[in-house]
Amino acid sequence: MKIRQTRRDFLKKTSAAAMATMGMGAPLAGLLSSCESKIPSTADSVILLFMAGGMAHTETFDPKKYTPFRKGMEAKEILSTFPSIPTRLDGIHFSEGLENIASVMDKGTLIRSYQAADLGHILHTRHQYHFHTCYEPPQSVVVPHLGSWIAKEKGPLNPVIPPFINIGQRFTVGEGEELKAFHSAGFLGSEFGPFLIPDPTAGLDAVRPPVGMDYKRFESRNKLYKDLISAGPMGEFGSDYQKESLQRSMEQAYMLLNSPEAKAFDLSQEPRESYEKYDTGGRFGLGCLLARRLVEQGARYITVTTEYEPFFGWDTHDNGHTRLKDMKKMIDAPIAQLIKDLDESGKLERTLVIVASEFSRDMLTEGRPDLKVLDQVEVPDIVEDMKNYGMHRHFTDGCSILMFGGGIKRGHVFGKTADERPCKTIENPIKIDGIHQTIYHALGIPADKHYEIEQRPFYTTPDGKGKAEFGLLTKG
Repeated sequence: MKIRQTRRDFLKKTSAAAMATMGMGAPLAGLLSSCESKIPSTADSVILLFMAGGMAHTETFDPKKYTPFRKGMEAKEILSTFPSIPTRLDGIHFSEGLENIASVMDKGTLIRSYQAADLGHILHTRHQYHFHTCYEPPQSVVVPHLGSWIAKEKGPLNPVIPPFINIGQRFTVGEGEELKAFHSAGFLGSEFGPFLIPDPTAGLDAVRPPVGMDYKRFESRNKLYKDLISAGPMGEFGSDYQKESLQRSMEQAYMLLNSPEAKAFDLSQEPRESYEKYDTGGRFGLGCLLARRLVEQGARYITVTTEYEPFFGWDTHDNGHTRLKDMKKMIDAPIAQLIKDLDESGKLERTLVIVASEFSRDMLTEGRPDLKVLDQVEVPDIVEDMKNYGMHRHFTDGCSILMFGGGIKRGHVFGKTADERPCKTIENPIKIDGIHQTIYHALGIPADKHYEIEQRPFYTTPDGKGKAEFGLLTKG
């Protein structure tokens, strides 16, 4: 039986893990490191487009029978609240409102069989932690984010561009502390942690001193900051490795500050016609544009998120149908334009682009059909109001993921869900360790990569058991 974890439990244990990690020395290459396999890479960069909040598969990339709204309808009738539309793949349909992404599906793979983890009582940030780290929280150490593993193992493509960049997520809204728990390089060191850009329109502000501060004054403050670090907990309790890693991260930031590549962070440099193709009225679309510009300059790993804030965005506990109209308008054109631009420039061949969410949604089932968990929202048996027309509950047994470029098959569909409720995975199930190892394999990072932490090997996926799904790749 799964132990029910509260948000407070989650925070207490991850905070303790952070203190424990601070006391560690350098991660040691495991005794089995000489056995690590050597594999050729098909990708140099990764862009994860994360639909934070729970994107319903039946309302986006895996539509079922369309049932239009009518007063007095039964909730159990509702599978999809949008009609389906054709894609560039014969016989494959998306949900209405995703016409632009549908037009580029000949360039990528559609996964319809991702199964999210069973973590007991569902909390978005716990499932997001699991999605981004591949480890179930809490852990006894601060677990590195997927982007941190990639930054550590592959290093920067361009030494002045941070190897791990996160665009769009603020920590000042909603469950900020819980989100911080997995935006970390953990024991790998500060230099491999995320370079945070909450607002892509202010990207240039992230790489230059504040207004009114000249470079000489900035250098003085930089020296003072180093002194404060030395006198603080890191200086007293941190290992030599951690201190050196923090110092390198500061040096990298300073190098970027003085580099011509800093212009890539300035969206005002983008031609107006191109800018407008990405500008859909929110930060996500412009985040996709910034990601494209940064990949062109040698960024290694980028996350662009629609941002998780409880009861907003994809977190559709009410008004599901109405809110999904707006979410589709936000993501459809920018995602498709990103794929087109990368393809036209030749960058898509070596850039792996992923569109994913922590789990899906269903009107009736919380969790999965064979392992239901506590309901968190009331859905009436009879729907009388539009606010109850949509996908309200969290569903983990059938989720959609898109993958493009970087060695991923073109024009391919992987997996299948049932056409009738429960719309669960019925062919080729894939879980998060398979997703992560497929990404690592494309980058040439072996599945047996690990470090010795707390006198035990710590792998990129739990116990080193994750395996790449070669059915998604052009090369095995």
